[in-house]
Amino acid sequence: MAQVLEFKLPDLGEGLTEAEIVRWLVRVGDVVATDQPVVEVETAKAMVEVPCPYAGVVTARFGEEGTELPVGAPLLTVAVGAPDEASDEPSGNVLVGYGTSAPSARRRRVRTQQPGARLTDGAPRADEPTAVAVADAPMSPAPRPPAPEHAADPTHPDGPVPVISPLVRRLARENGVDLRRLAGSGPDGLILRADVEGALENGHGQAADMAGTRTPGAPATPAAQDTGTRVPLRGVRGAVADKLSRSRREIPDATCWVDADATELLRARAAMNATGPKVSLLALLARICTAALARFPELNSTVDMEAREVVRLDRVHLGFAAQTERGLVVPVVRDAHTRDAEALTAECARLTEAARAGTLAPSELTGGTFTLNNYGVFGVDGSTPIINHPEAAMLGVGRIVPKPWVHDGGLAIRQVVQLSLTFDHRVCDGGTAGGFLRYVADCVEQPAVLLRTL
Repeated sequence: MAQVLEFKLPDLGEGLTEAEIVRWLVRVGDVVATDQPVVEVETAKAMVEVPCPYAGVVTARFGEEGTELPVGAPLLTVAVGAPDEASDEPSGNVLVGYGTSAPSARRRRVRTQQPGARLTDGAPRADEPTAVAVADAPMSPAPRPPAPEHAADPTHPDGPVPVISPLVRRLARENGVDLRRLAGSGPDGLILRADVEGALENGHGQAADMAGTRTPGAPATPAAQDTGTRVPLRGVRGAVADKLSRSRREIPDATCWVDADATELLRARAAMNATGPKVSLLALLARICTAALARFPELNSTVDMEAREVVRLDRVHLGFAAQTERGLVVPVVRDAHTRDAEALTAECARLTEAARAGTLAPSELTGGTFTLNNYGVFGVDGSTPIINHPEAAMLGVGRIVPKPWVHDGGLAIRQVVQLSLTFDHRVCDGGTAGGFLRYVADCVEQPAVLLRTL
């Protein structure tokens, strides 16, 4: 007799709490092998393929493409064969740098799926009950239960409120829903996302509770929000919003800038490309950055406010901004200070291609210590970017355009670029920041300056 096991969305690491289903790779009725990718999801870091730790036949999928699920929510069920022959132990193979989820320490039990179950693509009829092995831990159902009553007395007067995921807690907080007044529809009173959404539909959010603005029981419809299109802040866009908001709250930043004559740098690049493998302008600027950070290590640091310390880092992991169809991402070149221009060109090209394909691993998008932002590709001269928290600085490079320039005592047309440095004023003062930027400009104007550090 076959045993049907449930596979949940695993913890993808890096503090991620939810993921959006982008594309199902299997259908109900398909036979899957151990560790075969079954679904492609988008997290706040990257697009990843999730492998199933069980081998068998897919009996159900949970969630349509575009649905956002919290970590621990069910993804699919698999019929694995006779109980004495099948193993519900995950394989333990690596999933994008992280192991597939270990089984729950609690004993698993089998329950019968009731009519109207949360199955898609071949859900059983009411007269066809299906045995599903599930962990004792609670899971979020897809159908929305009736909205809980907004009781006069708090349902959870004291102690922690049981909520299925941080996503649900954030949803309640952003909409002014008091979780203590909700009666959760999940096991043991667990508050589900559907409970919070049901409360909002019945007008129990912050906007609806404003005195004199709502008829009891009527949904909230603030006049200022009657029109317009709402775009969810999730995935990459949501991660960018969270990180930039934190950076703006915590980092007292300042920006300085300088115009530089890049004519000689472009000539040097042309000479390199004429005699060997192609070298990108981004790679040359990255090499200049690593040389400048060796002279001004204060800018390759982070701030630990709890310990009230500036932590100067020994290695340069250089992030660079890359625009993709899914938004702006910042891949990280590990140990950039140990790479020459050719190696930097190859690694930047590899990471850029992976970013545009949406296949970057979370480990390739985190851990940067300094960021290079070439916004000149957008046709602009200057910018005052927000620092990529928890880094201490970011170098911005504008477009390189021909301009009148005083050269060798006379007026000439030269290739001019604007360089800007946004820095955390806690790690250094303007003198250090100005020294760093001036050194970068000197290397751009006279690439031979780099010979001192080669």
